[in-house]
Amino acid sequence: MEKKNDFWPYAAFILLSLLVGGLATLVSVDGMRAFQNLPQSPLTPPPVVFSIVWSILYVLMGVSAALIYGVEPRGLKDQHLLYAGTLLLNFLWPVLFFALELRLAALVVLLMMIALAIGTVVRYRPVSRPAAYLQIPYALWLLFAFYLNLTAYQLNG
Repeated sequence: MEKKNDFWPYAAFILLSLLVGGLATLVSVDGMRAFQNLPQSPLTPPPVVFSIVWSILYVLMGVSAALIYGVEPRGLKDQHLLYAGTLLLNFLWPVLFFALELRLAALVVLLMMIALAIGTVVRYRPVSRPAAYLQIPYALWLLFAFYLNLTAYQLNG
């Protein structure tokens, strides 16, 4: 990549990640509000923590994807398919969990998200170690989210 264009892949991937998260929130916001009144795990953080953490994770995902893109834009299609799959599942999960209240289906999607996050770390590592390492907080948060989702399913069906 030319030096003058270094900023644009980062901006594009970060913006895309944040837009997907924002759109999922818009679609699910009523369900999110309703969920706050249901029994939850004692480890459930306040709602503001989710907003902060997910914003950071979306930025990290975008930076990670841009790092991969910067290595060889045309030769890494499968890595970018991982990124696209991640965004798709990140959109789908809150819709299932909050908007449609399909907590078991959301749990299955969350398992897919965890597998995809681990696969992304493994697949990104040979191409860009920083890109792979930026995915680790996301994978760890998903493990915590799995616990929260499972507890919510057990308590609320």
